[in-house]
Amino acid sequence: MPAAPLRILVVLPMYGGSLPIGRYCASALSALGHSVRVFEAPLLHAGFTGLRGLGLAPAQTAQLENSFLQVVSQAVWALVQAQEPHLVLALAQAPLGRSLLQRLRRAGIRTAMWFVEDHEIFDYWKGYAPLYDVFAVIQKEPFLSQLAGIGQGNALYLPLAAQPDFHKPLELSDQERREYGADIGFLGAGYPNRRLAFRQLIGRDFKIWGSDWEGETLLANHVQRGGARIDADESVKIYNATRVNLNLHSSLGTAELVSKGDFVNPRTFELAAMGAFQLVDRRALMPELFAQDELATFGTLEEFYAAIEHFIAHPEERQAYAARARARVLRDHTYEQRMAALLDFMEQRLGAWPQPEVAVQALPPDVDAVLTPEIRAQLADVVAGLGLGPNAGFDDVINALRARSGALTETEAALLFLDEWRKQYGKK
Repeated sequence: MPAAPLRILVVLPMYGGSLPIGRYCASALSALGHSVRVFEAPLLHAGFTGLRGLGLAPAQTAQLENSFLQVVSQAVWALVQAQEPHLVLALAQAPLGRSLLQRLRRAGIRTAMWFVEDHEIFDYWKGYAPLYDVFAVIQKEPFLSQLAGIGQGNALYLPLAAQPDFHKPLELSDQERREYGADIGFLGAGYPNRRLAFRQLIGRDFKIWGSDWEGETLLANHVQRGGARIDADESVKIYNATRVNLNLHSSLGTAELVSKGDFVNPRTFELAAMGAFQLVDRRALMPELFAQDELATFGTLEEFYAAIEHFIAHPEERQAYAARARARVLRDHTYEQRMAALLDFMEQRLGAWPQPEVAVQALPPDVDAVLTPEIRAQLADVVAGLGLGPNAGFDDVINALRARSGALTETEAALLFLDEWRKQYGKK
């Protein structure tokens, strides 16, 4: 682990499955003691997608989208200048262009991406992976060799995880159990393999939650809320209320409804952390993550349907599997552990992290004249807690305080009061 806390900027994607993972990473890094700021790219998503509603020709729209992404890169750079991070951590699909990555490298700021996607389906990594100092992935071979072949020599296998303070068992009310509960449940998108595999469950006590089930007339009565998106808080209730949670990994094809892929999806770790029972298809990388008696698995549709019947009829077995899986995740598969592993790997490959220095640039004269010794002594701690760099000015501190939610300390409240005072009476 780094010898001292780091300043870390986490860059989220504008949308997609890696968005919540990015938030879990930020929370985990903060829990490890680092000063973390988050670039909230989702705030810009509506503007980006809105360009396609202008009715322009495709070439014009593409040009505007490229210009928009350049503005996003400038916004990331502005936050970099304010924070002076030791590390910029990007999640898959994060809006970091080639020019910005090159700029960060020239500035001596370390960069890492956690590519939490299937490299065979999403291949944009080919143009970007070599520009990151470290490229973390959820697959092994042949992906690691392919990365080495294009010049990325610092690739790290980093499987997904759970966030125990969020993915946890819940005590549900009777009304919540009626609303969310069922013998069989699935939460996720309507990929082709799932649509076909689930048709044999028509007429059962079976609830499907999530989006992208349009056009699926046979399963329509099982799709809840018309296929509306389900927020994270409700997802925890659904998983806790369901007796048998189906966890069939996605596949774009239907040649094999059980895809027999390699990586283990986030749902596997999250369900386990909640102490919720799941039935999951076997994956090539699963045996090194879970023991055979920790997850109930299947390899064929015949096994899938038989296991559903078995575990509905045997609640004690469900509970035993769920308890063992939860213990394993809490011991080995949390986001804090993943982030610690990432930082250690970067230190091993790139050398020791710089020793952080926390200071504040010369204060405005009117502030310096009235600042009490007590506030002055605590100012460095405030700057560190806000994730600002050693060249932060007083206005940077104030802006960061105003942007942050939650309760203020006495020192922070005093600084905001001082700023209001100088606006009215001070000299600028």
